[in-house]
Amino acid sequence: MNSAYCQQCATPLAMAMMSGKQRARCPACGFVLWRNPAPVGMALISHEGKLVLIRRSESPLAGYWAPPAGYVECGESVPAAVRREALEECGLDIELDGLLGVYSQANVDVLIVAYAAHSRGGMLRAGDDAGDARLFDAFDLPSQESPAEGTATDLWLHGVIDETIERWRGALALPGT
Repeated sequence: MNSAYCQQCATPLAMAMMSGKQRARCPACGFVLWRNPAPVGMALISHEGKLVLIRRSESPLAGYWAPPAGYVECGESVPAAVRREALEECGLDIELDGLLGVYSQANVDVLIVAYAAHSRGGMLRAGDDAGDARLFDAFDLPSQESPAEGTATDLWLHGVIDETIERWRGALALPGT
């Protein structure tokens, strides 16, 4: 159903001030179309002592190297989505080692939950929406300039990738990891 119409009764939505913001609301039944960010799970995977990165073949950041990531589907937890996306995008069965961070920005419609992980099986390969999958030494990663042109999501995601990789490097230096 088009978001210009109520999902409950199909009446055209109208903008109304609610909780200090303009929101799409149905004048007939009162349904409010809340605009919430979609959760995305991301895994910074250690495999054979190196970091797994995929070359994204779709937007955002098509052509850039990034950790495997994808949307959390209804009916699965964020950790389950992270494990599923890793298997789909790089062929590895992973175990999550800990939360690296949660990332959001007001003008971006996703929320990223990033985990450190390690492989426990599978074979590294590009799959799903990955054009390539490779291993990189923690201090010899591909150099990627911030996109000169792109959406707010492209610019934000580039920064999230840089920050999560730095946190992953920091986790390597912790005793017992």
